[in-house]
Amino acid sequence: MTDDAASDAGEAAIASPVGAPPAAWAPRGSGSGHRRGAGSAWQRYGWVMAAIWMVFLGYPLVALLRSDAAIGWIIAGWVGLAAFVVIYVAGFINGMSYSGGGLTTAPKPIQWVAFALMIVCAVVTIPAVGGSALSFVPFIMSFASYGLTRTAHWLTLAGAIIVTAAVVFLTPGGLTYLSILAIVALLGVVNTVSTWLIIRSAEAERLGLELATSEGREAVARDVHDLVGHTLTVVRMKAQLARRLMDSDPERAKAELADIEALTADAIAGVRETVAGVRSASLAEQLGSCRAALQAAGIVVSVEGEVQALSPAQSLTASWILREATTNVLRHAAARTVTVRIAPGSLVVIDDGVGTAGAEGNGVRGMRERATTAGATLTVAAGTEGGTRVEVTW
Repeated sequence: MTDDAASDAGEAAIASPVGAPPAAWAPRGSGSGHRRGAGSAWQRYGWVMAAIWMVFLGYPLVALLRSDAAIGWIIAGWVGLAAFVVIYVAGFINGMSYSGGGLTTAPKPIQWVAFALMIVCAVVTIPAVGGSALSFVPFIMSFASYGLTRTAHWLTLAGAIIVTAAVVFLTPGGLTYLSILAIVALLGVVNTVSTWLIIRSAEAERLGLELATSEGREAVARDVHDLVGHTLTVVRMKAQLARRLMDSDPERAKAELADIEALTADAIAGVRETVAGVRSASLAEQLGSCRAALQAAGIVVSVEGEVQALSPAQSLTASWILREATTNVLRHAAARTVTVRIAPGSLVVIDDGVGTAGAEGNGVRGMRERATTAGATLTVAAGTEGGTRVEVTW
């Protein structure tokens, strides 16, 4: 069974208590109103679930066989019964399995037409089968509850109870159908609760999707900030260096300009990859890039430990935090030395600069959010000998 089919089956089992008509087995969408693929199990076999419950129409069937009404009414009864079965099953498959019914999407006009025709078919059988026509009521109720709107559900429920109670208590021999009144009342409660749960589930799924989308946007913004901020900081530093070397060392200045060109190209590619969700620089690559940027600024870099001490997932988070920590050093620290320590479950970046001051900026906030998302803890504090100590631990 596919995941999609398994999910549908699980939802159906919740929404369809024993004894409920087949509409209660209709699969529910997430609220998007999308059509299922041609290979969907519900499209291929949904009619079977609807047809199974048709056995309860055996009561009007037997009543037709025993009816002593005029032949015209008997024929009309047979036509009404057959049409009811066809309309119900077709409406269940086409109107509900494909579109998700009216619970989370607006019902299609064809569903309203099918609902009206089902009522007409049931009424047509009354002269021939009498009170046995009440057997159609649970099917009509479920179709309204699961395939139309909440308003239609309440109106149909009220109408079903009134009509069934009137037949039971106001017609001769009506007490024979007391069990149907009990079924109608019970089904009303079941349909009300189950449709409410379905709607709540769809709403929760919608809110979850919105939250995931929002978090995805924040993640992209954070990645772009870290990537572009780091690159622009290094580019600015190299541009200043190239300007100073333009007269005294033209060849070195050209080399710095070439580095700037390469950095900007990498940044553009990085932004594209980030937006596409495929960027994942390794810790080793990031360490080499950060070391080069710091050394170009005249900062002495020492690395303690091996990148293999961290797992691949930890390395991914560590590479982003190392990038942002390096950017902060280049922008604000005025440091002379930077030490990077890598150990199992931790990454530490220490500089001997001016230290932290004031509220957290976007960079530190972004590092903290990234660490939290990865199940890690970020600590930014003053170093033991001045400067700043950035530590992420798992």
